[in-house]
Amino acid sequence: MSSKPTLGVGMVGYAFMGAAHSQAWRSAARFFDLPLTPHMAVLCGRQADAAAAAAERMGWAATETDWTALIAHDDVQLVDICTPGDSHAEIAIAALRAGKHVLCEKPLANTVAEAEAMAQAAAEASSQGVRSMVAFNYRRVPALALARRLIEQGRLGEIRHVRAVYLQDWIVDPEFPLVWRLQRDKAGSGALGDIGAHIVDLAQYLVGERLRSVAGFTETFIKERPVPDASSGLSATGGAARGEVTVDDAALFHGRFSGGAIAAFEATRFATGRKNAMRIELNGSRGSLAFDFESMNELSFYDGTEDADTAGFRRILATEPSHPYVSAWWPPGHLLGYEHSFTHEVVDLVTDIAAGRDPVPSFADGLQVQQVLAAVERSAAGDGSWQEISS
Repeated sequence: MSSKPTLGVGMVGYAFMGAAHSQAWRSAARFFDLPLTPHMAVLCGRQADAAAAAAERMGWAATETDWTALIAHDDVQLVDICTPGDSHAEIAIAALRAGKHVLCEKPLANTVAEAEAMAQAAAEASSQGVRSMVAFNYRRVPALALARRLIEQGRLGEIRHVRAVYLQDWIVDPEFPLVWRLQRDKAGSGALGDIGAHIVDLAQYLVGERLRSVAGFTETFIKERPVPDASSGLSATGGAARGEVTVDDAALFHGRFSGGAIAAFEATRFATGRKNAMRIELNGSRGSLAFDFESMNELSFYDGTEDADTAGFRRILATEPSHPYVSAWWPPGHLLGYEHSFTHEVVDLVTDIAAGRDPVPSFADGLQVQQVLAAVERSAAGDGSWQEISS
């Protein structure tokens, strides 16, 4: 048994993100030398039987059906929020005020007002030694963390262009049911907030600057969908009820960074054949970097200072022990996967908590991404004109 202090974790929600976060909490201390040992203390879900089954499957010690009861547990020092966006603010603020550290899935909230309240609560809690972080996991992909390092070293020179796309196709079928992600009151927005938030955060993380203005538009291709049958778990078909889709299916927008670089963003759930294609390219005065999540262990780098006779994009396999996070895992060339980004997220969070410093991305960072998303929506709701980002 470890002699290190434990960090009791309580997690709210156990679906897709809950499973990914559970894997991270299980594996982090087994591969990394952490200053605190995570203890998966309590899992919370609304249905007792389903929560108990999920806890047994994922490795949680106990369950609750009320998140307020989870926060009250003496053996919970950190609350991990993996619920739809409509409950993020209420849970996070309550947890912070109770003196619990918080990890919250992205986007931080459904509205700027909610995100502002969360950021304020986080700032107040920080002064009391209580830490918080928003879960933008792609920052922790080794190849992308390496890209950030190369940019910080000046290998690209002055950044001039950024192109970022996130392409999925999981709702192309018009008979796909009206799940919570397609309802504004639960999700806040559609492709813009769900996957667009990722590329906004990633672009700003890599460039090291914030977007100062955006302009764009959104589109909803399928206006109505079958209402899920709660009793059977199946979607309604035929003449059964259909409900309105109240979020965007796709968003395209341009942006200007504070340092002068320009950017183009595309987020869609209607790119037929694309399952989780997240790509980003940055062009600078001295070189370029390109990344494709479908080849997530690879980074393409062009050194513009090399002789033109031999210059060209080269493939960097980001699996060397010197690359970010990789030394804790496998020998060079043995690839990492999606789940490792969440483990790295936990590693950084636990390390920062033990060191008494605020993790990144902070709730303030999450608020700023929310302000970008709101500015895109303002532009889309109007005439597509440029919108300044609130500071």
